Amino acid sequence: MSNKNKREPARNGDMTRVFAEIANWTSQAAGRASTFILAALVVFIWAMSGPIFHYSDTWQLVINTGTTIITFLMVFLIQSSQNRDSAAIQVKLDELIRVSAAQNSFVGIEHLTDAELEEIRIKCETRAEVEKAGERTVEETTVKAEIAGQRAI
Repeated sequence: MSNKNKREPARNGDMTRVFAEIANWTSQAAGRASTFILAALVVFIWAMSGPIFHYSDTWQLVINTGTTIITFLMVFLIQSSQNRDSAAIQVKLDELIRVSAAQNSFVGIEHLTDAELEEIRIKCETRAEVEKAGERTVEETTVKAEIAGQRAI
């Protein structure tokens, strides 16, 4: 029984890895120009076959069913790929924050609620505006000092 439990995570991990590889490959393939051209060609051939099939309900059902199935499956595959990409980027950003002079309190904020994230965003924007105002004041003071220095000469 213990051997079975030890194998299950490996199988689950293997299945997860296979799904991830399929999702990555599919999302990469879906984004290629050749895939778009192939899809456009299929739609074109379907449209040109309309007169042959007398624009029947079955003829329309073929394209509707095909596109619905492909869209349904692609949503899950692309979302899976996007979730992994987002998680990887988040880990990289967290590591950059951790090793830099930035505030470590920002590490992990992706787990906060929308309201909490909005509050942090507003605070960050306010701090940025204050810093910009401070920089403008320093620049204005520098210009005034230069003018005063030139008058004194």
